[in-house]
Amino acid sequence: MKRLLFFLFLLFPLTIFGQQVLDLDSLLGLLPKAKEEISTVELYYQIGQQYENSEPELAKEYYRNGLNLSKKIGYRVGEIKFSHNYTYVLNVQGKFDSSLYYNLKAVELAQEIKDSVQLGKTLLNTGSVYRYLSDYETAADYYQQGKLIFEKIGDNGMRGFILNLLQVLYSDLKLHDRAIEVGLEAMELYEIAGDQRMIGTVMNNLGLSYSKLGKTSEAISLYQQALQIGIETKDLNMQGTALLNLGDSYSQMNDYPNMEKTYIQASDLFRQLEAKEGEIIALRGLSIVQLYRKNPTSALDLVKKSVDLALETEYPLERQKSLLQLSNVYFALQDIPRAREAMKQSELLGDRLINEEIQGKTLELEKKYESEKQRNQILQLESQNATQQAVNQKRQLTIWILVILAFSLSAISLLIQRKNQHKQRLQLQRIKELETEKQLTATEAVLKGEEQERSRLAKDLHDGLGGMLSGIKFSFQTMKGNLILTPENAQLFERSLDMLDTSISEMRRVAHNLMPENLIKFGLDSALRDFFDDINLSGVIQLRYISIGLKDEQIDQTIAISLYRIIQELVNNILKHAEAKQALVQLTKNENLILLDVEDDGKGFEHSKMLLSTGIGWTNIKSRLEYLNAKVTLDSSPGKGSSIHIEVQIP
Repeated sequence: MKRLLFFLFLLFPLTIFGQQVLDLDSLLGLLPKAKEEISTVELYYQIGQQYENSEPELAKEYYRNGLNLSKKIGYRVGEIKFSHNYTYVLNVQGKFDSSLYYNLKAVELAQEIKDSVQLGKTLLNTGSVYRYLSDYETAADYYQQGKLIFEKIGDNGMRGFILNLLQVLYSDLKLHDRAIEVGLEAMELYEIAGDQRMIGTVMNNLGLSYSKLGKTSEAISLYQQALQIGIETKDLNMQGTALLNLGDSYSQMNDYPNMEKTYIQASDLFRQLEAKEGEIIALRGLSIVQLYRKNPTSALDLVKKSVDLALETEYPLERQKSLLQLSNVYFALQDIPRAREAMKQSELLGDRLINEEIQGKTLELEKKYESEKQRNQILQLESQNATQQAVNQKRQLTIWILVILAFSLSAISLLIQRKNQHKQRLQLQRIKELETEKQLTATEAVLKGEEQERSRLAKDLHDGLGGMLSGIKFSFQTMKGNLILTPENAQLFERSLDMLDTSISEMRRVAHNLMPENLIKFGLDSALRDFFDDINLSGVIQLRYISIGLKDEQIDQTIAISLYRIIQELVNNILKHAEAKQALVQLTKNENLILLDVEDDGKGFEHSKMLLSTGIGWTNIKSRLEYLNAKVTLDSSPGKGSSIHIEVQIP
């Protein structure tokens, strides 16, 4: 059964535990008599909070009224509270970039007015937006800053809220046992305080962690309680979230009647809230139900709506999942060309999302490095200017003294000048050393970030998509024994199973290329042997691999991964460009020296063109060679094959 995206639910509370809140009619009754003062700003915000989970646009209008009045009367804290409330609605609507903009402005304003409580809240809210954007490192940093502020001022009222934030973050990082531990602690605090809305929030999040650990019955119980709280508090967003999570749990139990019921209710609620992501997920779930009930026409209509809505609202990840379901429906309708086209679009979109994520992480690392480099350059310039000013002052003093003691002070001036020149040479030498160290550090950070992303993506592909495809194959095989097919349809059914086997093999190949499991478990030599065995099985080229001195040798994992990627890229270049029939790769370890030789009998290349190449493959090789501080020797000419010799010193 296909797993749906969990819709994480999170509140941004602004009231202190136990604070009495008037009902909506009472609040609206106070508004006509309200004056232009702080209490009216708070009134606008309380009314908006009553609408935010049922009529979000109306809530935003009241929040804007509160902001305008705050600016008019100079109520700076009111401007910050506007951000707290307004960005909650933006988060529910999936407008995370806009939410981040307002939260960062609120952080600046809280720092400007030196309000510790408001600063702590803005830091926590900003961290949550970064978590929505999957920037978990930055999210954790903001959470930690906010947590330290409230610990310092002794505000225990915010403890439950912070624990709930950490619960969601641990769940995102797949630390589900730890997430449950802090979630239960948070729920205990909110039960003491009697805060029903936050109890429902914590229950929804706790259910996700239990579900991830396979404890489906515990998860369903929590979701049902959260749903009931959402009904009692008239919180449509809480209800919709609980229903989506219940639908996913029912799908794990193959309880399709309850699955259909919950997804229908969720779809209606999210349509009312104008929360498109929840509606996309619900429509896709309903399509799965109809496909199970052998109503492919109805399933097709539902999943098309899901795909169109995802495209219209720019939710690429949800569109990719819905396209995969669309492919499943077309296969059920035996429309193989459209099924293949939908699967192709899903794969292309998935590849694009993976590439964008990797590029985003890489650009982020590069920006951090450039920022640090610029800061160091500024400090160096300031230091040089200060040194130069001191030298000028000494020279002026020397001129006056030279009038009296010309000969003696001329000698002293000469010594000072030589000393300064020597000092400048030392400074320049030190600057170059620091720049080299910074470049190596930045390169190491980029390479480690890339390998971490490769490892994570490989695990997600193998454990997530691989398990899903294997489940689909098992369902097809089960169906095969229960169906009576004509010979023609039986042949078509077998072809579909073969295509599914091919898809599973291709997915495993991609996951293996992203991060070979043998490289982590058994080391470089074993991973390379598996890599070359796979190539030789293809029959494209006769490839010989020789290793000397690597048996039972432990090589630092970062160095091993870099060497593996270099060899992988060099061999891929031979396969793509060399037109070679035979190739040899020899890897030798001699004490603290590793020697790599790669030779082929292909068409060769010109040295100058190779060295000046800006292709991604050669660029990746050069960056890793620079990181390893390796020595490289190229020997090739057109028509005479090529030979590359690399030497790497290891600790």
